[in-house]
Amino acid sequence: GGAGEANQLPDPSDTCSSLMSTVRAINLVLPETEVYLAGSSIDGQLVLNLRSTLVDPVVQVDLVGRGYLRWLEEENPEWDYEKSTACTNQAVYISKTQNFHIEDGWLDSGVHTFDFHFTFPPSIPSTFNSKIGYISYFVQGTCCSGKVVLAKEERCLLLQGIVSDHRRCRKGKAPLVVEARKDIVYFCCFRRGSVILRISLEKNIFCPGETIVFITDIVNRTCKYVRKIHFALCCIVLYRGFSSRGEPCSLEDQSEVARLESQTDTAPFEAMRVTNGLVLPKPMPVTSTVMENKIMAFRYELVGTSSLPCTTSTIVARVPIIIAA
Repeated sequence: GGAGEANQLPDPSDTCSSLMSTVRAINLVLPETEVYLAGSSIDGQLVLNLRSTLVDPVVQVDLVGRGYLRWLEEENPEWDYEKSTACTNQAVYISKTQNFHIEDGWLDSGVHTFDFHFTFPPSIPSTFNSKIGYISYFVQGTCCSGKVVLAKEERCLLLQGIVSDHRRCRKGKAPLVVEARKDIVYFCCFRRGSVILRISLEKNIFCPGETIVFITDIVNRTCKYVRKIHFALCCIVLYRGFSSRGEPCSLEDQSEVARLESQTDTAPFEAMRVTNGLVLPKPMPVTSTVMENKIMAFRYELVGTSSLPCTTSTIVARVPIIIAA
């Protein structure tokens, strides 16, 4: 019995638990940079704190950027029963690993610091998140022994993409004026009228964090007041995915990036001019195509909307905006 107990093999779980207790802490030290620009670099440190000596360690830092999208699409609206299929797609924008050479094949107890350096490709898109898809970037530090992961830490990064098509940027530096007109018939008093909404910009190309300054002219040719105008910068995203059968599918979705309400109170048969500004967030996706971003494309519109007096209709002016960095 004694000999049998002496020949028992050690429990693998006890060995794994002993290894994992070797690492007291693992930390990623990153520069105080709020937003990284595509094409720039990141320098940081992986700090490893060990309780005891670690033999044959594998210490590495990974930089990963990827995109994913998913939505449900009804297969045939004419069917009596509901059946939907999931459309998905994914893309890898960056995947880099820096492995650290360990002299003599072991690390003593105490604190060990490893410096790392990565360069972001200039063509990668901005950080983005919606109910349909996302584009995210992160740095991950890992300490392993054999195939056992002893400790890891992950830190998300905000990244601002840049425009690759400079011809598009040059085109957007010219002044831009968009005008919308709506005719009204008041049957209660058998009168006609109209409202003209004109939005003017000195340019239509802007950078994230910049303020869009625009002039709005309201020409009120009705017998009622035009009280308010709502302005919104809308981001229109075109998603490209594949069904479970491998068939290509697409979906266009719109969301508001910034919003503003302007009180105008334009009197009957008068005109008014107002100047407004919308502050852009940072980071934000730049104007792009599906070919550039692989799974989604971005475009923007500055939309001015006003309810017409004593009617249920509205007047809408849409100005195409280019976002570049």
